[in-house]
Amino acid sequence: MAKLLCICGKIGCGKTYYANRLKEQEHAVILSTDEVTYDLTNNQQGEGYDEFARKVNLYLRKKAVEIVNAGCTVILDWGFWTKENRKEIKRYGENNGVLVEMHYIDIDDKTWYENIEKRNNEVISGNGGSSFYVDEGLLNKVSSLFEIPEKEEIDIWYKPHQ
Repeated sequence: MAKLLCICGKIGCGKTYYANRLKEQEHAVILSTDEVTYDLTNNQQGEGYDEFARKVNLYLRKKAVEIVNAGCTVILDWGFWTKENRKEIKRYGENNGVLVEMHYIDIDDKTWYENIEKRNNEVISGNGGSSFYVDEGLLNKVSSLFEIPEKEEIDIWYKPHQ
């Protein structure tokens, strides 16, 4: 049965890596806000990013339901930073007859900072793909906005080998 897999985690925690592994296991389609942003703006979205990302997410969730209803599992590689984001996508799935499975990537701070540094180096060298540079301001924003989920919110609690 096709379902909607939502990947929850901070920027740079390994969501895209994890999503690609799930893609192979589940024979799924990944829908990624970062990928759309890169393809449409080459990550030059500036101050309007939050509103742009909100609109992209609304569009992609609509498409996700269409794809799941057509019989293919979809992975939303977005982050789902807040409890309200997680509740909202579950409600949206339920209202549209789609099973939603929330996956959380639980990464320790040391590994997270190492991932951010590696990601930034890849972006600087031109090998970052759709990733964008994480400066101090963005890192602080993520740290202030991200709400660690409670166990009952999450279907799959993934702790990468560190």
